[in-house]
Amino acid sequence: MTTIAADARASTALRLVPPGMYAGRGHVVLERAFRVYRRSWMVIFSGFFEPLFYLLSIGVGIGKLVGTVTGPGGQPVGFTSFVAPALLATSAMNGAVMDSTFNVFFRLKYAKLYDSALATPMRADEIALGEVGWALIRGGIYAVAFMVVMLAMGLVHSAWAVLDVPCALLIGFAFAGAGMAATTYMRSWQHFEFVMLATLPMFLFSTTFYPLTVYPRPLQILVECTPLYQGVVLLRGLTLGAVGPALGWSAACLAVMGAAGLAVAGRRIGTLLLK
Repeated sequence: MTTIAADARASTALRLVPPGMYAGRGHVVLERAFRVYRRSWMVIFSGFFEPLFYLLSIGVGIGKLVGTVTGPGGQPVGFTSFVAPALLATSAMNGAVMDSTFNVFFRLKYAKLYDSALATPMRADEIALGEVGWALIRGGIYAVAFMVVMLAMGLVHSAWAVLDVPCALLIGFAFAGAGMAATTYMRSWQHFEFVMLATLPMFLFSTTFYPLTVYPRPLQILVECTPLYQGVVLLRGLTLGAVGPALGWSAACLAVMGAAGLAVAGRRIGTLLLK
């Protein structure tokens, strides 16, 4: 009786909520991910070490030579304090992109996991939501671990930094949605060169290691249009206490990017597999 009642409630929800808005079975994708990574949990934590190595080598090492740089609002800040929030944003981006591109492509094209899932009552938008949800959980683990390191090194200078982890999840949501949407258009592993072509320049140029003012104005405009720059601005402002309306704009841009990517990914999976 309990199962029948649950099915009835789900059917009612599907009738009352527009098709693109209901994703009640996405948790099944999360459950599968937990079961898969339960025996290889070290793989999850491997993504935490890359930004940590950058922080210790460039942030601390070069920071000894650089001293201070111009931070948000024009105030001088230590180089390591300037770089750390940007590396947190980069970690969120990399974790989300890895899960939503390489892993999704394998499940879509080779493991045929989504074909099997769509043979059940699960829908394409539920698969997309579940995959993005797992990317956020993994990104949240990275963000919390990196924040612990920042606190231990004295790189947090404002109470607003309590919002760093939620905002890192927002960055992950933006890139996970966009990454999964892009993956549905890929036909071979060679196409992942375009992923690296997009993420590596963003990492290098999105004011990760130096202020925006070092660029000529045309390049500044181009950098300001990148989603990672918006994430860096958001986390750096919160960590250093430079809070203003611009941070709300950055958060809104990331939220729109993630929502649009999630919607496109759900439709594309349905188009590809439900022919």
